[in-house]
Amino acid sequence: MKIVLEIKDSKADFVMELLKNLSFVKTRPLVSKKNKIAEDLEEAIHEVNLAKQGKIKLKTAQELLDEL
Repeated sequence: MKIVLEIKDSKADFVMELLKNLSFVKTRPLVSKKNKIAEDLEEAIHEVNLAKQGKIKLKTAQELLDEL
């Protein structure tokens, strides 16, 4: 039997780890890497639009480099 679960992103890692520890359950994410890239790009565009509206402040390139 196949079951699709909707889980909050903040709890997804926990639930996946829990399911992987059950020997009778096989797991795999439903979202492909291509879909993940598209979702990440959509989120980035949304953040840029919020920054243009002055609702959030984005990090500078120097701040990003300092994190590395």
